[in-house]
Amino acid sequence: MGFRKITSESREPKLKAPPGACDTHMHFYNAKFPTAPSALMTPEDAWIDDYEVLQRHLELERVVAVQPSTYGLDNSCQIEAMTAFGDQIRGIFVVDDRTPERELDRLTKLGGRGARFHMLPGGAVPWDTLETVAARVHDFGWHIQLQLNGRELLEREAMLKRLPGGLVIDHVGRFTPPVDPGHEAFKVLLRLLEGGNAWVKLSAPYESFAGEPLDYGKIAVEARALVAAAPQRMLWASNWPHPGKDWLPEDAQHLDLLLDWVDDVAVRDRILVDNAVELYGFGSE
Repeated sequence: MGFRKITSESREPKLKAPPGACDTHMHFYNAKFPTAPSALMTPEDAWIDDYEVLQRHLELERVVAVQPSTYGLDNSCQIEAMTAFGDQIRGIFVVDDRTPERELDRLTKLGGRGARFHMLPGGAVPWDTLETVAARVHDFGWHIQLQLNGRELLEREAMLKRLPGGLVIDHVGRFTPPVDPGHEAFKVLLRLLEGGNAWVKLSAPYESFAGEPLDYGKIAVEARALVAAAPQRMLWASNWPHPGKDWLPEDAQHLDLLLDWVDDVAVRDRILVDNAVELYGFGSE
């Protein structure tokens, strides 16, 4: 499983990213770090220099690295990669209810701002620890980053509303297959946004399709409804290097989706810059 390399032939984005633009979800991979027993895939290396090329191509200045399921609870790969980006990077790590406080403190000092819960096959941390972990990381100023099939939100709503801190939902909710904004599970996402502590990443529309043909128009309907409901809680992300795909998504295309999903230039700039600054603490070193 490879990824699309940026070359002189790569398509240029139509959207010009504003100064300070942030990619809030991407992953690093390197074969020198062992694959976790729980992992379902080991993508080819996607390392610091590869991502720096993408950053320049899309004119992005800030980034949030997300610990991939490939490495389970071992955050070493991401920690090593993060050192190359100075104060322009933040991290979402995988921790559990047994992670020592001293380790949470260390990860915070390295730029950690959230704990990842990947509630799909290959994830390393189960649902029954989410509330405990959320309470522990809240003391360090972290939020919970959650990836799930958004259709599960209806049965998880009460628990998610009990969480003490912020909640970030990946990939436009990852409703698989996509839903209409009137769907009961989508209404849960809107209610979470109304609560003021939830955020949604406008990213990886392809993750809402499992075998059926891609129809980004269906994701556009979801994304537009979310932007209309809470533009101050939207984030953008590349999901580079698009792990697990047997085709090669084009990164400029996925940045340009914001031109379709968000009509107002000021709102697009807020999504790319200000919202990420607020959530991840850029500029507050």
